[in-house]
Amino acid sequence: MAAYIRGNLAVEERQNSPERVKIKETRRVVYRTSRLPTQEKLLYLFTVLLCALVAGVVIWRYAQIYQMNTRIQNVEREISRLEADNNALKEKLSKMIDPSQYMDEAAKKGLVRIQEDNFVRVPGEVKTQQGSSTAGKP
Repeated sequence: MAAYIRGNLAVEERQNSPERVKIKETRRVVYRTSRLPTQEKLLYLFTVLLCALVAGVVIWRYAQIYQMNTRIQNVEREISRLEADNNALKEKLSKMIDPSQYMDEAAKKGLVRIQEDNFVRVPGEVKTQQGSSTAGKP
């Protein structure tokens, strides 16, 4: 007895009519990216700059160390070459100082050794290249 609603007046029974449109609501989920605060952005920027600065300093120091090592190797190479040259010159000098070397060179060139007992020395007289003699002057 659905006809009697709100009193005794007759009310027409309503049926689901096509006039009424049901609207189905759909919810769309929207994701918003939260922005970083300016202070945090600056903190990240300074951190990256500090890391880049430290890396640059380390690389620069390694470049200096490499350059120094190269110079040291060049100097050591030059020292060893000069020591070899010095030893060769010392050996040549020792050969030149040896009197027997002079005798051998003289014999090769045809000079003969004069015996000391074959000539007489006069004390006090020295002959110069101009042919004059001076007595007692060294």
